[in-house]
Amino acid sequence: MKKGLVLGLIAVMLLATVSVVFAAGGFDKFGYNYQARVFVGAADGVDRVLDGKVWGDSTYAKDHLVMKWSKGWDDARFHGAAWTPEAWEDNEWNGAVPGGSGEVWHYKIIWVGPQLENSPYWREGGYPVWGQFEVIMDQGTSQGEHLWFTHAIPTGYGK
Repeated sequence: MKKGLVLGLIAVMLLATVSVVFAAGGFDKFGYNYQARVFVGAADGVDRVLDGKVWGDSTYAKDHLVMKWSKGWDDARFHGAAWTPEAWEDNEWNGAVPGGSGEVWHYKIIWVGPQLENSPYWREGGYPVWGQFEVIMDQGTSQGEHLWFTHAIPTGYGK
């Protein structure tokens, strides 16, 4: 899967200024459970439109997607709190499903602040994204080949 497409999809979902409809509890019809801070389902639902596409593209719509985000991410993204090193999110794409893209990817992204590489929270080996975040793990399988684009040390979450 093209790194830019995946990060773009994630950015639109988690960083866009669109209005978010919060489920009263449990999963909504798209695959979101905001109370548990997780999305589980076909990637088709991540854009909150069940149309066999992900933001107009059908390539990855049938892929299975699991996204998780921390309370720190949730508080800052959805509730106006300040961004902190406690903000992280995790994305696991599985296109090895009937009708899927065939690609499998895992991303871990943390908030590091606008200083990026000069931030005290920056991890050696990651890459910057969205102006204040670092991708600390980006690895997956495409066309039968396992690829590592980044593996920061440490790759875990938290300070």
